[in-house]
Amino acid sequence: MRETRPAYKRVLLKLSGEALLGDRTFGIDPAYVRYIAEEIRSIQGLGVEIAVVIGGGNFLRGAAVAEQGIEEATAHYMGMLAMVINALALQSQLESVGVPTRVQSALRIEEVAEPYIRRRAIHHLEKGLVVIFAAGTGNPFFTSDTAAALRAAEIDADVILMAKNKVDGVYDADPRVVPNARKYTDLTFQEMLEKKLMVMDQTAAALAAERDIEILVFDVSSAGSLRRAVLGEKVGTLVHVG
Repeated sequence: MRETRPAYKRVLLKLSGEALLGDRTFGIDPAYVRYIAEEIRSIQGLGVEIAVVIGGGNFLRGAAVAEQGIEEATAHYMGMLAMVINALALQSQLESVGVPTRVQSALRIEEVAEPYIRRRAIHHLEKGLVVIFAAGTGNPFFTSDTAAALRAAEIDADVILMAKNKVDGVYDADPRVVPNARKYTDLTFQEMLEKKLMVMDQTAAALAAERDIEILVFDVSSAGSLRRAVLGEKVGTLVHVG
């Protein structure tokens, strides 16, 4: 009989904005967002407490917009608003499949989301709600990766599940470009930095390492992979302290 006891009690799922694209090149694919919602529902049924951080790259990236002449801090705030849009889309699809959800925003937008309050977020998690942390850290110049590491530390998550789209772990080169790229199944944070592997930005990696929070990089587009990851099966690449 297959093990159905989760390996983790509380997880933080990090989704890139591109993860909501599906087969599109811009914006949101509602059908694919629903697929993500179903994947999350599959682990909620295991009794896992789930928090989510979503990037905004399917709409815009602050750094890229700044290169086009928009003042850099303003460009980053624009990126945070894109993250809020994605959070609301995922919330809607989660609730349509019966998963109670709260969005907490680092920017105050009370009409559509609660303000981020750590103790309230933990209370929601303990009650079985999925909590989506929107708008990154609420500060310019920090990535959604850093927001994921920060929120994971604040809520005492057991692991950061780094969901990739059609890439099933960490490689020494882009496997979509280099057919014989080597896949790592296990890495320490030190090895990740020494090999200059772009799992997440250095600020986020340093915080995760300091707080001893594991990072599991996996392919969310592979049906059932999120559930297998939470059950502790060999999925993707595990990054840890040592």
